[in-house]
Amino acid sequence: RDAAPAVSAPVAEPSFTLEAASPSPLLHSSGLPADLGQFLTVSSPIVGTFYRASSPDASPYVEEGDIVKKGQVLCIVEAMKLMNEIEAEADGRIVKILVESTTPVEFGQPLFLIDPQVSA
Repeated sequence: RDAAPAVSAPVAEPSFTLEAASPSPLLHSSGLPADLGQFLTVSSPIVGTFYRASSPDASPYVEEGDIVKKGQVLCIVEAMKLMNEIEAEADGRIVKILVESTTPVEFGQPLFLIDPQVSA
Protein backbone atom coordinates (compact mmCIF):
# COMPACT_ATOMS: atom_id res chain seq x y z
CA ARG A 1 0.00 0.00 0.00
CA ASP A 2 1.35 3.45 -0.88
CA ALA A 3 1.91 5.90 1.95
CA ALA A 4 0.48 9.36 1.57
CA PRO A 5 3.13 11.96 0.78
CA ALA A 6 4.34 13.89 3.81
CA VAL A 7 3.01 17.41 3.98
CA SER A 8 4.81 20.04 5.97
CA ALA A 9 3.17 23.17 7.22
CA PRO A 10 4.88 26.45 6.41
CA VAL A 11 6.95 27.77 9.28
CA ALA A 12 6.46 31.41 10.14
CA GLU A 13 9.62 33.45 10.16
CA PRO A 14 10.24 35.26 13.45
CA SER A 15 9.92 39.00 13.20
CA PHE A 16 11.95 41.48 15.16
CA THR A 17 11.39 45.13 15.80
CA LEU A 18 14.31 47.27 16.81
CA GLU A 19 13.67 50.58 18.43
CA ALA A 20 16.39 53.16 18.77
CA ALA A 21 16.93 54.25 22.33
CA SER A 22 18.20 57.68 23.16
CA PRO A 23 21.97 57.42 23.24
CA SER A 24 23.79 58.01 26.49
CA PRO A 25 27.24 59.53 26.21
CA LEU A 26 28.53 57.53 29.18
CA LEU A 27 26.79 54.15 29.16
CA HIS A 28 25.75 51.79 26.42
CA SER A 29 22.26 50.25 26.71
CA SER A 30 23.89 47.14 28.20
CA GLY A 31 25.08 49.21 31.16
CA LEU A 32 28.65 49.09 29.88
CA PRO A 33 30.73 52.20 29.20
CA ALA A 34 30.05 53.53 25.70
CA ASP A 35 33.70 53.53 24.59
CA LEU A 36 34.94 50.01 25.31
CA GLY A 37 38.02 50.50 23.13
CA GLN A 38 39.97 52.18 25.90
CA PHE A 39 39.42 49.29 28.34
CA LEU A 40 41.19 45.96 28.72
CA THR A 41 38.92 42.93 28.87
CA VAL A 42 39.87 40.11 31.23
CA SER A 43 38.36 36.92 29.82
CA SER A 44 38.02 33.42 31.21
CA PRO A 45 40.82 31.15 29.99
CA ILE A 46 38.68 28.06 30.69
CA VAL A 47 35.11 26.77 30.98
CA GLY A 48 34.04 26.65 34.62
CA THR A 49 32.23 28.42 37.45
CA PHE A 50 33.08 32.05 38.27
CA TYR A 51 33.62 33.02 41.91
CA ARG A 52 34.32 36.58 43.09
CA ALA A 53 35.72 35.38 46.44
CA SER A 54 37.82 32.50 47.74
CA SER A 55 34.90 31.19 49.83
CA PRO A 56 31.24 32.08 50.47
CA ASP A 57 32.21 33.85 53.72
CA ALA A 58 35.14 35.80 52.26
CA SER A 59 35.05 39.31 50.82
CA PRO A 60 35.25 39.55 47.02
CA TYR A 61 38.75 39.86 45.60
CA VAL A 62 37.78 43.13 43.88
CA GLU A 63 34.86 45.54 43.56
CA GLU A 64 34.00 47.93 40.74
CA GLY A 65 36.13 51.05 41.14
CA ASP A 66 39.03 49.23 42.83
CA ILE A 67 42.57 49.98 41.65
CA VAL A 68 44.40 46.74 40.79
CA LYS A 69 47.99 45.83 40.00
CA LYS A 70 49.19 43.51 37.25
CA GLY A 71 49.18 39.96 38.65
CA GLN A 72 46.60 40.72 41.37
CA VAL A 73 43.95 38.00 41.75
CA LEU A 74 40.56 39.18 40.47
CA CYS A 75 38.49 36.00 40.81
CA ILE A 76 38.51 32.22 40.68
CA VAL A 77 37.19 30.02 37.91
CA GLU A 78 36.57 26.47 39.15
CA ALA A 79 36.99 23.72 36.59
CA MET A 80 36.81 20.03 37.49
CA LYS A 81 37.27 20.82 41.21
CA LEU A 82 40.42 22.86 40.51
CA MET A 83 40.39 26.50 41.58
CA ASN A 84 42.09 28.65 38.93
CA GLU A 85 43.01 32.17 40.01
CA ILE A 86 42.44 34.76 37.29
CA GLU A 87 44.84 37.70 37.56
CA ALA A 88 44.83 41.27 36.29
CA GLU A 89 46.77 41.55 33.06
CA ALA A 90 47.71 45.19 33.73
CA ASP A 91 47.55 47.92 36.36
CA GLY A 92 44.30 49.86 36.29
CA ARG A 93 40.83 50.40 37.73
CA ILE A 94 38.01 47.84 37.63
CA VAL A 95 35.37 49.55 35.49
CA LYS A 96 32.83 46.72 35.33
CA ILE A 97 32.42 43.18 36.69
CA LEU A 98 30.55 41.42 33.90
CA VAL A 99 29.59 38.15 35.63
CA GLU A 100 27.72 37.32 38.85
CA SER A 101 29.45 35.03 41.35
CA THR A 102 28.66 31.29 41.03
CA THR A 103 27.73 31.74 37.36
CA PRO A 104 28.98 29.23 34.75
CA VAL A 105 31.37 30.86 32.26
CA GLU A 106 32.65 29.82 28.85
CA PHE A 107 36.16 29.90 27.41
CA GLY A 108 36.88 33.45 26.27
CA GLN A 109 33.88 34.96 28.06
CA PRO A 110 34.62 38.52 29.27
CA LEU A 111 34.73 38.75 33.07
CA PHE A 112 36.06 42.25 33.86
CA LEU A 113 36.74 45.57 32.17
CA ILE A 114 39.86 47.39 33.37
CA ASP A 115 40.77 51.00 32.61
CA PRO A 116 44.57 50.89 32.30
CA GLN A 117 44.79 54.69 32.28
CA VAL A 118 43.70 54.88 35.93
CA SER A 119 46.22 53.37 38.33
CA ALA A 120 47.72 54.13 41.70
